[in-house]
Amino acid sequence: MKKISIILINYNGQENTIECLENLKKINVKGFSFEVILIDNFSGHRLSIDEKKYENLNLKLIFNEVNSGFSGGCNIGIQKAIKGGSEYILLLNNDTKTHKDFLFELFSFMEKNQNVGLVSPKIYFEKGYEYHKDKYAPDELGKVFWYAGGEFDWKNIIGHHRGVDEVDRSQYDTSCLTDFATGCCVLIRSKVFLDLGYFDEKYFLYYEDADFSVRASRSGIEIYYLPSSIIWHKNAGSSSSGSNLQDYYITRNRMYFGFKYAGLRAKIALVKESIKILNRKDKFRKEGILDFYKHRMGRSDLFK
Repeated sequence: MKKISIILINYNGQENTIECLENLKKINVKGFSFEVILIDNFSGHRLSIDEKKYENLNLKLIFNEVNSGFSGGCNIGIQKAIKGGSEYILLLNNDTKTHKDFLFELFSFMEKNQNVGLVSPKIYFEKGYEYHKDKYAPDELGKVFWYAGGEFDWKNIIGHHRGVDEVDRSQYDTSCLTDFATGCCVLIRSKVFLDLGYFDEKYFLYYEDADFSVRASRSGIEIYYLPSSIIWHKNAGSSSSGSNLQDYYITRNRMYFGFKYAGLRAKIALVKESIKILNRKDKFRKEGILDFYKHRMGRSDLFK
């Protein structure tokens, strides 16, 4: 029987983490066994979990001695999972709610399609977490897309979630190749990590999933979106949407990502854009640009 390791990262999010674990207790397990590897990423408020309540999840708690970010925290869990013999690794944000069949659908798809290395589900905004809350009728809440596949705009070095803010009317109900899988929820064959290595910890937070997706696709590994698997996301549950933290890391990491993978014209455009940001009164984006040029990656001292 194949084994799946579900990796959760907690950072001052105990309420979300416990709700996520409660949902995972209800999932349909058919044809595979699974464990949950929960990494408490040196939270200011140490995670307190009654492990006996989650014996059916085969819960393994790891208390990280430093905050190594999403990329570093995931790498700790991935290495433990591979050493434990897991054939598949599921990365799942702790601020998600899962359908009981979501993992069965992802697993079944991967078993039938051996050429696929990464697969992400259909992801809705959890009710009340939409970008434009007043835009939707009450019966549309819970059916608003957060992710229905990903598309890269290489000219502008930005990734777009297909379908974002749209109400589900079956317009994205066909599985398909996608430019990138989202770290919010993605099932990955362990072999992919053994072949490509782990997440690039220079990102710390944001763009590490895009980076890994590009490495995978450029190595001939297929990435899929699977609409029969469904979860809900409390968007920006770990960091406020539009926050200073987001402004800094997204600005810095987009530069790093672009200079790793984009063409010459796009790189020149990034340099021109960075000069404009440096001339604005925008402290956190400006610091992101400066740190990129100074090769200061990983965790920023601004948020310690």
